Amino acid sequence: MGRSVAMVESAQPDFGAKMKRLREARGVTLRQIADATKISIGALEALERNDISRLPGGIFSRAFVRSYAIEVGLDPEQTVREFLVQFPHDSLADGSPHAAQDSRGSDRLRRRTARTLVAVLVVAAVLVGVVLFITIRN
Repeated sequence: MGRSVAMVESAQPDFGAKMKRLREARGVTLRQIADATKISIGALEALERNDISRLPGGIFSRAFVRSYAIEVGLDPEQTVREFLVQFPHDSLADGSPHAAQDSRGSDRLRRRTARTLVAVLVVAAVLVGVVLFITIRN
């Protein structure tokens, strides 16, 4: 199964190699990007190798891509969209305005919201009960 995922990703455009080529063509070093963005050189190298397992995931990976793009003079939003096309995994795309919405994500959000609402109502009922108990007892 891992092999088929690697094959699918390798069939897609090579995001990392493209970023590296553009960075080098503009004469920007990884050290310059690291200094400007406070992103480790290791994480930047991982991005250029398409080794997303070394990136923090979620919004942080998108922030890394956006910062990298800005430092090499690329359109940050377009670069994030290209990144998400190559790496559409849930951990990277969740919450992204560029990712297609799927019903699973909105179902999870509805369930989480419902659980939170129930918890708030239970706490409120307990507080009302405590106040009534104290009031009646006095």
